Amino acid sequence: MSGTLIDLLDERSHPHPASRLYTFLEDDAEVTLTRGELASSAHRIAAALQSLAVKGERAVLLYPPGADYLRGFFGCVCSGLVAVPAYPPDPSRLERTLPRLRALIADSGATVVLTTSFILSMAEVLFADAPELRALKWVATDALEAGGAAAWKRPEVTADTLAFLQYTSGSTGTPRGVMLSHGNLMHNLGAIRRAFQTREDSVGVIWLPPYHDMGLIGGVLASLPQGIHTVLMSPLSFLKRPRAWLEVLTRFGGTISGGPNFAFDLCVRRIPPAEREGLDLSRWEVAFCGAEPIRPDTLSRFTEAFGPYGFQRQAFYPCYGLAEGTLIVSGGAKEAVPILRDVDASALEAGWARAPANTARTLVSSGTTLPDQSLCIVAPDTGRVLPPGEVGEVWVRGPSVARGYWRREEESARVFQARTAQGDGPYLRTGDLGFLDAGELYVTGREKDLLIVRGRNLYPQDLETAVEESHPALRPGCGVAFGVEVDGEEHLVVVQEVDPRKWDGDAASVLKAIRGRLASVHEVRPHAVVLIEPGSLPKTSSGKVQRRATREAFLAGALRELHAWCTNAMNGKDAPGEPSAREFRVLARVPARLGARVEDLDAQPP
Repeated sequence: MSGTLIDLLDERSHPHPASRLYTFLEDDAEVTLTRGELASSAHRIAAALQSLAVKGERAVLLYPPGADYLRGFFGCVCSGLVAVPAYPPDPSRLERTLPRLRALIADSGATVVLTTSFILSMAEVLFADAPELRALKWVATDALEAGGAAAWKRPEVTADTLAFLQYTSGSTGTPRGVMLSHGNLMHNLGAIRRAFQTREDSVGVIWLPPYHDMGLIGGVLASLPQGIHTVLMSPLSFLKRPRAWLEVLTRFGGTISGGPNFAFDLCVRRIPPAEREGLDLSRWEVAFCGAEPIRPDTLSRFTEAFGPYGFQRQAFYPCYGLAEGTLIVSGGAKEAVPILRDVDASALEAGWARAPANTARTLVSSGTTLPDQSLCIVAPDTGRVLPPGEVGEVWVRGPSVARGYWRREEESARVFQARTAQGDGPYLRTGDLGFLDAGELYVTGREKDLLIVRGRNLYPQDLETAVEESHPALRPGCGVAFGVEVDGEEHLVVVQEVDPRKWDGDAASVLKAIRGRLASVHEVRPHAVVLIEPGSLPKTSSGKVQRRATREAFLAGALRELHAWCTNAMNGKDAPGEPSAREFRVLARVPARLGARVEDLDAQPP
């Protein structure tokens, strides 16, 4: 395969320039880009950029999902500038969405912003709150004059040249930019092609946002190696009406599509049996599932719901990946039923995957390491490589591993240049926990999200599942569990959205159900439970819950609470009076360095 994305685009545009490459759907509109049209648009935009900036400067892509985003991205790549995928701030929520854009621009040192005429016309709203953005060079790529492609000069780009910065969807105000080279991307695209076994007649259907690694690399760029036709739709179209995704699969005969676990769950919950009629999912060969823990019950429910309409369980393709590894790291065998493994829940809390003696937890395999990459499980504190069946941190190395974080040399050395106790490396420390069994990777959670309550390792996704199943008035996939330290001891906090269609305002019964479920399933008692308004839980652009952002909002009292309950932080009993998490929040914010003990503090105002 070619050495750079520029080479790859040229190779695809020459033999069959009139062949469809991308079709974007939005409402009733349909925009199709042929191979030749995309290359011509990219060269025209690249020529304009080359007159404004020099190779290596960073250009932010500020588009809504659509054809303009694709033209802008490839134009940026062909110019020799470094693309910085982003998304426009929501004018109705600037206080939440603008800070991330400002941080991203400041961190990347971007000098150019590519966007549409419409967004540019609204930019004055951004300048009022972020005057530094006015100094950037703003380019409305849809307003560039026709022609101009002839002025494009092919930049000197190699496999080692930086292609774009993929900013991680972290919760802090200082996002980290993963430096992805052309070589990283070309290797990972080859791995995806082999894993999915794409053919020239394969058809992709992607609803994931193009500023997210799974949407951009796994959806948009993965079309290029064989020039397959990929149909793109707005993430909002899917989230508002999940059936729209399956309708597009039916209409275009989609063979490759997927998303995080919640997407499949959403289809089951939001598409009633009567609305499933008319769907034909029989041509869906690869239903990739990753980016968050894969729940076995989701696979079963989706297969049961849509099996009568042609979906086959073996189409599910559980996989594991991360932005620091470009995208995909491991995956199963195509047309093989996902591998499930029952392990003893108590043993797993202690760090071992053993056959269940009592309570079992079922895990879904994320497959084996893809070619040219290697993976091992390591004790994060000692660097010792662990044997099969023992839980540790997932370490990865290979051509897809990025060179590091932009302008973060110390952190890059720690994360991307790790070596085992035996001196092997360098490895990428993923921050994910898991174990190997017969070469299959089982991911158990995030090291940073792990709760340690009275010596037990508790995985937040397990607690969140128990909570959402405890009462029908709770929204599935819209809750988080995290730990807050008080007086040297970690306490469990649960934040959960209610379902407005089933919520009758009876908080007492819901809170009792949550506490009872956690006690019966996990033998753990929460110290605070907060019910919040629907749609208010912090999530990433791809729909994943943000535990750390929620924790910060909880401690700051910034959650849109409907009702909150907490135990007395001193004696573990229910707090008297009106249930409120206020006292617990105050106590949790007291820094240990003050030397104060919880029992010496009064959280109530004088």
